[in-house]
Amino acid sequence: MRDGGWVAMTKDPQYAGQGLPEVLGTVFNEVCSASSSVLSLLTLLTRGACDLIRAFGTDELKARYCEKMFSGVWAGTMCLTEPHAGSALADIKTIAHPEGDHYKLKGNKCFITFGDHDLTENIVHLVLARTPDAPEGTRGISLFVVPKYRVDPDGSLGALNDATVGGVEHKMGIHGSPTCVMNFGDDDDCIGHLVGELHQGLPQMFKLMNEARMEVGQQALGLGAAAYQAALGYAKERVQGKDILEKDGPNVLIVQHPDVKRNLVMMKALVEGLRALNYACSYYLDKSHHAADDHERQLAKGHVALLTPICKAYSSDMAFRVTELAIQVHGGYGYIKEYGVEQYCRDVKICSLYEGTNGIQALDLLGRKVLSRDGLLFKNYLAVIDRFIKNTEGFDDELKQLNAARDALVEVTMSLARHAGGPNARYAFLSATPYLALMSGVVAAQLLLEQAVIAQRGLEGLRGDQELETLLAQSSDAAYYHNKVLTARFFVSQILPESLAHAQAILSGDRSALELRF
Repeated sequence: MRDGGWVAMTKDPQYAGQGLPEVLGTVFNEVCSASSSVLSLLTLLTRGACDLIRAFGTDELKARYCEKMFSGVWAGTMCLTEPHAGSALADIKTIAHPEGDHYKLKGNKCFITFGDHDLTENIVHLVLARTPDAPEGTRGISLFVVPKYRVDPDGSLGALNDATVGGVEHKMGIHGSPTCVMNFGDDDDCIGHLVGELHQGLPQMFKLMNEARMEVGQQALGLGAAAYQAALGYAKERVQGKDILEKDGPNVLIVQHPDVKRNLVMMKALVEGLRALNYACSYYLDKSHHAADDHERQLAKGHVALLTPICKAYSSDMAFRVTELAIQVHGGYGYIKEYGVEQYCRDVKICSLYEGTNGIQALDLLGRKVLSRDGLLFKNYLAVIDRFIKNTEGFDDELKQLNAARDALVEVTMSLARHAGGPNARYAFLSATPYLALMSGVVAAQLLLEQAVIAQRGLEGLRGDQELETLLAQSSDAAYYHNKVLTARFFVSQILPESLAHAQAILSGDRSALELRF
């Protein structure tokens, strides 16, 4: 990873990056997560922590840390959570006392991924803390860089910095990643340097959080894709049972059984939908940086903001579903560690929890993205879907179903906007999670149909006068295009209706969950 320059392939070449597009970084993140989700975690956190220093740090901090971190010589972490302060960061207690040109930190953080290890020469912690005179709540939080080993002005490593491990968590999954309790300043000698301005720690950290949320979606995609490939490989080798129409025939591969095939196609459709979502979000991120026109850059920036909670939450939820189906395809062997697919299920679950639980992603989507600014971000992305429906020829049945789901999404959005602005606001946010699922299905369906249109065109270009079955047997490209079309149709007919069900449930007005007493 380090020798190949893969840690920061999309970052500035000035700091050991390759300067490649974000969408290529997403492709790499998927592959890396599929092969080793733990290793991808380490690089994700290092990039994110270093990005904060690069964006908000002084020239001295940039010179001291950025090249070493982006090159993978040093690693990074983000230290937000405390035992009593999880998602409610306003409650953090870690304190930073000013002392000359630096601060002395004292406090405890938990759930710190790769909090300590020996894979790199140094570990650079980005720590949220308060100064003694800081305002209450989130307005009083500042951001500090706290290395494991102190860094001398010439870049060489000095003494240990009183940042120690208080314990390592025993987790459901990602066992190769040390999730640590971190103690800062047990001996009152933990030195940190302010990143950016005082009391701006949370806005600064949200820059990292948004990028990390995108990468968690990519991590989930990679694990889901790996689980699908494992299940497909097993189904093409495992012989069990007879063909349903040939009771006296030989035993057949389980990939020929309709129920197994349905599970496999469900997995394939979900994975390709997640891939389309994540790649589209990264494409818009590239446009937000490099489009020639400022209006296009701002429009793309809005699309990224809207899609980020969808990529994180929908990817992790659906990838978990894919890994469960992978176990099901393996039958009893899927429950056995020797076959490996149960690890995908254990490893992917964390993706719905860290970098903001999926419930928080849903609240972010509905409250901060869809309903803010008079629905501008929602309207702008809806225009993308509407243009596709209007300008696409063929796929009439699928477009009709997509349009029905689009209309349901608009109806639900308008209904929740009315609720959110009045005394029934709790109902609006009770509906945030199903709303995210509703919108995710619509967006993924449109993206897959867009691919299907291109694939159909490619298939027709290869076919000429040939019989389709003959062409599919002879051409892997034709088979690829053919399967792309069928996968999109499956998604629209079998998965998109779940969005309509979510819409129906939200519009029912059922308040049972609010009125039930625990």
